[in-house]
Amino acid sequence: MRKSSQLKGSGYLVSSASVIMLGVPAFKSAMDEPLMLLLLIVGMLLSIIGMALRWRSHRAEATEE
Repeated sequence: MRKSSQLKGSGYLVSSASVIMLGVPAFKSAMDEPLMLLLLIVGMLLSIIGMALRWRSHRAEATEE
């Protein structure tokens, strides 16, 4: 695996971790409203899934080259 690919993967992991770290404090205020809690959880999951898909597309492109 090339160095640039490792860096890109590490960047996506850091971004995913930051989504979780930013979401944890938001849980406290979202606990009072079920809809807000659902939106928070879905938003966090979609963000992490989006980063995973971008990483996967990068790996697919690297394999094609």
